[in-house]
Amino acid sequence: MAKSTSGNWVSRVGAAGGGKTYKKARPGNFYGALALIVVVGLLLVVFSRYEYQNPVKKHSSALAPKVGSVLYAGFSIRACGTTLPFIASDPKYTGGFIVEPADVIRVSPVSPLDAGAKATLAQFATEYKGLIATSTELAVPNAKGAADAATTYKNGETCPATSKDAGKKGHVVYAYWTTVGQKTPTLTTNPATIHFSKELRVTLAFEPKGVTPSGPSSATVNEMFLQSTTPTTTTTLPVATTTIAPATTTTIASTTTTSKG
Repeated sequence: MAKSTSGNWVSRVGAAGGGKTYKKARPGNFYGALALIVVVGLLLVVFSRYEYQNPVKKHSSALAPKVGSVLYAGFSIRACGTTLPFIASDPKYTGGFIVEPADVIRVSPVSPLDAGAKATLAQFATEYKGLIATSTELAVPNAKGAADAATTYKNGETCPATSKDAGKKGHVVYAYWTTVGQKTPTLTTNPATIHFSKELRVTLAFEPKGVTPSGPSSATVNEMFLQSTTPTTTTTLPVATTTIAPATTTTIASTTTTSKG
């Protein structure tokens, strides 16, 4: 049986991929639009990644603590299972991080270099003479601010024989608490991620892996809150008062003499 004329026409159209007329009807910028969508999508992915990795840089100037503001934080330093003595205060220091008694830090930024997003534990270590706090090394200076080999620790070194963790390899780790109610600390090896805020407590430590550092002592915490709640004293100088005596007016009586003629 012979094929119908309409059947032959359909077969030819299918074999030709829709025919010349259909090919001409396809939009010429179709593939260009697809390419544009792909490029825009990639740009959005790159931008989102940057925003995620730099969440505070764009608005860092608006973050606390601001220049001129004051807040207090407590810290401690531990090595191989032992809390080290309080570090020395420097009464002559005028920067944004002033160490007060009992390892309390008075955070009062004096410039954008130590304010807002830059008010971090890493910045504090940079400003405190002799203190080193990085992801691989923790070094505590002596009372004169000089390097001390006995209190310098690097990742992988063995704890001294006189320490509680003698013979164990230690690693630098930082534990911090951002609220009074926080029981379990947040752990990190990057001090630049620890941002100073009200009620912050932080421990700089060199401990064997798996050891969670304990927090600052009760003496430190009590001093921190005492300083935070102590109102600022304002001294008002008395104003000198000068009393001027009233002016006295003297009236001289006029006398008239009449001559008799």
